[in-house]
Amino acid sequence: MRALLSALYGLAAYLASQAALLYFIGFSSNLVVPRSVDVGPSAGWQEAVLTDVLLLAVFGVQHSVMARQGFKRWWTRVVPPVVERSTYLVATCAALLLMFRCWLPIDTPVVWRVESGPAVMLLWGLFGLGWLIVAVSSFLINHFELFGLQQAFSPLRGGQPAASEFRTPLLYRCVRHPLYAGLMLGFWSVPVMTAGRLLFAAGLSAYVLIGIAFEERDLLRLFGERYGAYRQRVGMLLPRLRTFHPAGRRDARPATPHTHRTGG
Repeated sequence: MRALLSALYGLAAYLASQAALLYFIGFSSNLVVPRSVDVGPSAGWQEAVLTDVLLLAVFGVQHSVMARQGFKRWWTRVVPPVVERSTYLVATCAALLLMFRCWLPIDTPVVWRVESGPAVMLLWGLFGLGWLIVAVSSFLINHFELFGLQQAFSPLRGGQPAASEFRTPLLYRCVRHPLYAGLMLGFWSVPVMTAGRLLFAAGLSAYVLIGIAFEERDLLRLFGERYGAYRQRVGMLLPRLRTFHPAGRRDARPATPHTHRTGG
């Protein structure tokens, strides 16, 4: 019975995280969703800046602290290890829902506005490419582990979650953090950059860079010199010359978001 409950909880957390991610894409781009980074209740700029900075801080602290190994060692004394990742996703969804509900747009000033048709299409193309890279990167490293399903369903299969592997599939042979690189591309590739969206993009970009620093510290502790050599050889978010290696080579586990891993 406990195994079934873990699986159902993991499935619910997975579905909620995918819904939140899709809404996040619309929220960041002012597409489809009713409230977004530039669409919502009006407020004075001082109130909006303070509110939005606090929302970004809540998301950043939750997303980073809960992904750290020290927190996980304490947290798994409270929740079963097989649903630790799923619980992390639930907390992330709560932080995102708070952002979606309480974010206050800052329409002016407009930092840039691109009106040329080809340039607008190029920026939206880069936006879509960024989120495509995020999706592909999650499957390259094990999408279902990243989003907790593999761990939550492991009791039903009568086994334990597989140990972390040390490998660099495809995009991870070009950059150490392709998932984060895709996020950054999605944050900044927009034809209209208002002050509110600039705050949103800059705040989340700062979180990404801070998250990478913490994550790489954990990866160095976990994999030692092998990850250190990988870090020297392969660029963090942009490719370096001569970093692509034969497909079969296994030499470093991909550094993922806290995601997040979009995540940890």
